[in-house]
Amino acid sequence: MLEIHIEETENYTLCRPSGELDAYTVGAFREALSKLAGERHLLIDLSEVPFMDSAGLGALIGGIRRAREADGAVAVACTRPALTRLLHTTGFDRIVPVTESVEEAEAALEAAGDESGG
Repeated sequence: MLEIHIEETENYTLCRPSGELDAYTVGAFREALSKLAGERHLLIDLSEVPFMDSAGLGALIGGIRRAREADGAVAVACTRPALTRLLHTTGFDRIVPVTESVEEAEAALEAAGDESGG
């Protein structure tokens, strides 16, 4: 079972899925990311995702692409070594910042905002 928590902060929108991200649960994640595509700064915290398969990774990449098309900045936080390794191995960390904490991801978003003049 996957739960998705969305939280608005002063500087960014936080999307925190909780549970396995796989072919069975990816629809809800994809839908949540679609709704967040217009956010200026989006922080996705995968720290409560114990497992993600290629469907989850595809939804994550698609969500980031939509956010970027809307001129949004995205960063990913993940404290799980296996998931972080997956994101690095697939080259995902070359697309968006992948950090080990929400605080580091927040700093990456701030830096992205500074670069874009926002």
